[in-house]
Amino acid sequence: MGRSGKVVLIFGGFAAAVAAALYPIYYLPMAQIDEYKKEQAANRAGVIQENVQPPGLKVWSDPFQRK
Repeated sequence: MGRSGKVVLIFGGFAAAVAAALYPIYYLPMAQIDEYKKEQAANRAGVIQENVQPPGLKVWSDPFQRK
């Protein structure tokens, strides 16, 4: 294998590693929106928003809501 082939393998491997790392962080939550909505509802149950929200900041919003 020539020098250019090794360079292609190195950069291709790096790109594949970055894609593999970003898959569970970005793509998977967007592909399973309903499951993550249920999980967030369970995590935020019992939290009184007025008690934890500092004054002057935007109120929590649904991060999975389509714009």
